[in-house]
Amino acid sequence: MKLALIGQDIPMLLPSLLTDLLFAGKTAADVYAEEKNGAMQAVLQGYGDALFRQAGLGGGFTACGDRAEVLRGADAVIYAGDVMAASRFRMDREALSGRDEDDPFGLTGQARVNGGIGGLLHTLRQGSAVYELCGRMREECPGAVVITLGQPVARTTAMFLAEGFPAYGLNGQYIKGSNGLDAMAQKLGKKDASEIQARVAGLPGFSFLLELKNSMGGDLLSDLIPMVRRESMGRLSARWLKRYGAVAVGDIPAHAEWLPDEEDYIPEKDPPFGETVERRKERILCMNTVSDKGLTDNEAQMAQLLLLSKAPAVRPVRLALALLKKEDLRMESVTRRNNGELPQLPAAAVIESRLELAKGEIVPHGWRMPADLADVCMDIDLTSRLAAQAARGDRSALREAVETDPALEGLDRLYVQDVVDRMIRMHNDIITCFDEEEDEDF
Repeated sequence: MKLALIGQDIPMLLPSLLTDLLFAGKTAADVYAEEKNGAMQAVLQGYGDALFRQAGLGGGFTACGDRAEVLRGADAVIYAGDVMAASRFRMDREALSGRDEDDPFGLTGQARVNGGIGGLLHTLRQGSAVYELCGRMREECPGAVVITLGQPVARTTAMFLAEGFPAYGLNGQYIKGSNGLDAMAQKLGKKDASEIQARVAGLPGFSFLLELKNSMGGDLLSDLIPMVRRESMGRLSARWLKRYGAVAVGDIPAHAEWLPDEEDYIPEKDPPFGETVERRKERILCMNTVSDKGLTDNEAQMAQLLLLSKAPAVRPVRLALALLKKEDLRMESVTRRNNGELPQLPAAAVIESRLELAKGEIVPHGWRMPADLADVCMDIDLTSRLAAQAARGDRSALREAVETDPALEGLDRLYVQDVVDRMIRMHNDIITCFDEEEDEDF
């Protein structure tokens, strides 16, 4: 078995990736990580070698800058990349702020990471990387399973699916913040989410609670809903419960990105992307400690625990192993093609819901949502798939995405098209998929 790891967030994820493979999954594999920086290659190589030695299962780890070598013969590709995410987001925000009298934009509420105008530009930049990667994968590993963590997860998953790869996305947003499952459990007097049974479904970054029970199967949703109505979980949650008939789960600002500007929602000015400089220094120090001393040393064990404690709460290797080894698995929130899982949405929709595998095969649920929630999910999903299509250079899909996007409600769509076109030109060193002559006529 060979796993290929691609993207600038892989070093941050590597401790949990290798731990899931070697110590939780107890599986021997050849793991290749793309890393073009020579110094970081040495850090990752030493760390990976130490974990493989400790596991003693066979296989090995290779960090290298040759993408063809990383991908060649891979059974699964884990993509955790973005394209200059922080700096390009700041460019988008400045362009949309309308600070100068002659600036034609003035749409600061659309400076978002995943939805609206900002999310569309983010998608187009991601497409420049994802579609190039897909082309290389067709040459080196055409049968690989893809697990993507790249944001916007709905849209990067749609890109890989459009290129013919079996693709799944992991988001992790359903457990975050004051509306995460842990927080909901605590409001109901439970220790954490392990004491509740939740049915969560919707779209990536736009998931809602369809059912909530205690460990004995008793209903808890009827206890939670009055709290939401009293705004104890925020005004937006209360408003959306009234509007859509369901409780939003997870990162509420992430939900709001997919909807029109509204009261109580202000996009983040400086959203987090990857590691801070301080966190990166700490990670490198811990990795070098493990590399130098091995996992039998007490100091190295503490370093490894610190690395794992700071890792994002997503497990792409666990999912990849279950798919490749045809194992049983239950994951509460996985992005994938709908295929009837949520029957009110198109089969081609890219949804987020519980994934259950029985010997590697998907167990269908056929869960239903309130009608108003299904309607808005349909519009958001169509926008996401159109944006993913536009990232291949499809100008008509780009126009239709602008026309469809519910996050742009109340705005002049022709004006928005002009804004998007100007922003594409602003990023033309990365977004190169559109023909210049067509750009002039847009």
